[in-house]
Amino acid sequence: MSKSFSANDVKEHNTVEKGLYIIIDNNVYEMGGFVDEHPGGAKILKRVGGKDASKQFWKYHNESVLKKYQERLKIGSLQEQAKL
Repeated sequence: MSKSFSANDVKEHNTVEKGLYIIIDNNVYEMGGFVDEHPGGAKILKRVGGKDASKQFWKYHNESVLKKYQERLKIGSLQEQAKL
């Protein structure tokens, strides 16, 4: 069973040092170890740290990108009542 995160949990992890969590389609991803590998650069990921990045993600990526990294980076899901 995956871990459930509140919006505040995600918001608190808004830097690489704190874990750099982002939300994509109500799933929570830990991006701290991925920032240097991100083809679009670290700056973009750091800008959306602690936030819902769904809109930005889908603007530049397709489902195959999510599937490729999901197993490695997904750490849980956003609680039902929690919205950013």
